[in-house]
Amino acid sequence: MKNFASQVRAARGLLNLTQQDLADLSRVSLRTIVQLERGDKEPSTSIAQALKLSLEAAGIEFIPENGGGAGVRWRK
Repeated sequence: MKNFASQVRAARGLLNLTQQDLADLSRVSLRTIVQLERGDKEPSTSIAQALKLSLEAAGIEFIPENGGGAGVRWRK
């Protein structure tokens, strides 16, 4: 899930959110987000879903890895 950690970090950048902002928005602990983004921890399915849903609700679209590489962008 290394791509997921990079996507979360990039999505935070697009939204101009701090790690604490994302923790508040997603109800995922700050420590978990820090560990995820550093690559120290793989998120559980429920944590990954909470982060993804929170970022999508804020206007982010997750782009799957399909030859062009995984990423994020503003939802159209």
